Amino acid sequence: MEKDYSILVGGEAGQGSRKAGLIIAKIFNQMGYSVFIHEDYQSLIKGGHNFSQIRASQKECLTHRKTSDFILALDNKTVEKHKSFLNKGGVIISGEKSCEIVKELGGSRIMGNIAMIAIFSRMIGVDWKILLSVLKKEISRDIDKNIEIAKKAYNETEELFKIEKLKDAVNPLLIGNVAIALGAIDAGLDIYSAYPMTPATSILHYLAEKRKTITTQAENEISAIQSIIGSAYAGKRSMTGTSGGGFALMTEAISFAAIAEIPILVVNSQRAGPASGVPTYSAQADLLFTINSGHGDMTRFVASPGDANEAYGLSGTLLNLAWKYQTPAILLADKELSESTYEFYPKKIKKETELLWKKKRDYKRYEIVKNGISPLAYPGQAIVKSTSYEHNEFGYTVEDEQSIVAMQDKRLRKFKEMEKELDKIEAIKVYGNKKSDKAIVCWGSTKGAVKETAETLGLKVIQILFLQPFPVNQMKKALKGVNKLISVECNATGQLAVLLSQHGIKVDKQILKYDMRPFTPEDLELKLKKL
Repeated sequence: MEKDYSILVGGEAGQGSRKAGLIIAKIFNQMGYSVFIHEDYQSLIKGGHNFSQIRASQKECLTHRKTSDFILALDNKTVEKHKSFLNKGGVIISGEKSCEIVKELGGSRIMGNIAMIAIFSRMIGVDWKILLSVLKKEISRDIDKNIEIAKKAYNETEELFKIEKLKDAVNPLLIGNVAIALGAIDAGLDIYSAYPMTPATSILHYLAEKRKTITTQAENEISAIQSIIGSAYAGKRSMTGTSGGGFALMTEAISFAAIAEIPILVVNSQRAGPASGVPTYSAQADLLFTINSGHGDMTRFVASPGDANEAYGLSGTLLNLAWKYQTPAILLADKELSESTYEFYPKKIKKETELLWKKKRDYKRYEIVKNGISPLAYPGQAIVKSTSYEHNEFGYTVEDEQSIVAMQDKRLRKFKEMEKELDKIEAIKVYGNKKSDKAIVCWGSTKGAVKETAETLGLKVIQILFLQPFPVNQMKKALKGVNKLISVECNATGQLAVLLSQHGIKVDKQILKYDMRPFTPEDLELKLKKL
C-alpha cells in the first residue's frame, strides 16, 4: 500500500502551530518522505485560527490533501473546524496532556506545541534520536527546557503503530519565496529593495538575514521600484517584490524601465483581491493585469512557477533574460507558492553575461541595431543618458516622427528576439498521460493538484511557465492529438482561457475556484469527473 500521510496542526496565532508543522515535516523528511506544507492563517497577530497541513508521501507531493489522518489541536476551535475532514480511523490529539506536562515542568504556554509534537512522534513510532536531532536544529531558544518537555511527553505516550522509515533524509525543505531569492542570487543579484506586503515579504526577510546581497526596505512600493531602476542603471542586478496592490503602484515605473531599456526583475506574488481583498489568502487573478502592466507599447518577460524548484529556476532565468534583453521581467507567483514548503532539488542556474559596450567608438546608449539590443555601458565608463522621454540613439529627447518610429521599432525588434528565445527554453511542461486526447491546461501553483489528479484519471497536463512572450510553438506541440481542453485556475473570470483565446487556442471547459483557497486533488477529481 502506498504510504501517504496528511497531518493538520492548528491553533490560535501565537501558539506556534506553524513552527510545529515545520518540525513535523522535517521529521518525515528525516525518514525519507517527500513533504509539502500548506499554510492557512488569518490577518491577525494573535487569536483567530491558523493551521498547517502537512503531506508526507513516498512519492513526490506538490499539494496538500483535503482530509487528514491526524489532527493536532492546540485549541478547541481546531477540533471543531476540522473533525469533519478526519479520515476513517484517523486520530485527534488535543492539547490537554501537552498543557499538563508544560505546566508541571514550568515551561511557557507556547511550549505546548513541542509537547504535542513529541506525543505525536511517539504514537507513530518515530525514533527519539530523529525527534531530538530535528528539535535541536529547529529550536533557537530555551532548548534545554523544550527538550525536557519533549522527553517527558514522548516517554509518557504509548506507541499506537509504526510509520516506516523509507530512507535517510531526502532533500532540504524550503518555501517558494526562499527559492525565488536563491535563484536570483545565483543569477547574480546585487540589490533587493521592497516594501513589506504579504505574501512577498519573506523574500525581503530572507535576503536581509542572509546578507547575500544589499537589501533595503523602502518607504513604499513606488520608492522600491524606482530605487532598483537607479541601481540597475548603475550596473547592479536588481529586484523588487510585492503583491497585487503594490504592483499596481509600480506599473508606471515598469513603463519607465521599458522605454529606458533598464533591466529589472519584479516579483508579483498574488493574493486575493480586488483591493485589500482577503490579504492572507491566495488567488490567480493578476495574470492579465501583469502581462499588460505599464502603459504604451512595451516589451517584458512574464513567467509563473508551479513549485519551489521552478521558482528558483525562473527567478534566475528571468534575471538573466532581463539583462540580456535590457527589459523588465516579472515573476508571477502567488500566496500558495510563496509560503508553502516544498522539497528542494533544483537544477543549478548561473549568471549569464550581458551585452557590453566594447569601447570601439563613441557610445550610443540606444544604438539602433538589427536585433534591437544596444550594448550596455555604465556611468563612469561613458556618458550614459537615460530618460523616460522618447529619445534618439544618444539618449537625447526627440519629438520628430521619424525618430519616434525608429526607436519604437528598435524596442519591438527585441520582442521578436525574445519570442525566439523561448524556443530554447522549457516554456511549457507536459505531464500525465501524454497520449490522452483530453488535456488540462494550468499555470502557477495549481500545478500540484492538477498533475496529481490527471495522473489518477489518465489525462494529459499542459503547464504554461512563460506567459509573455507566449510560447506559441511549444504550445502547438503540446496540443497535438488533444480534442478536448480544460483550463483550471484560481480566479473567477478564466484569465488563462482569455489569454489562450488571444493566441487562437480554444478552451472547451473551465474549472474555476475563487474562494481564495487552492485546489486539492479530491475537489478537482470530483469536478473533472462531472465534466
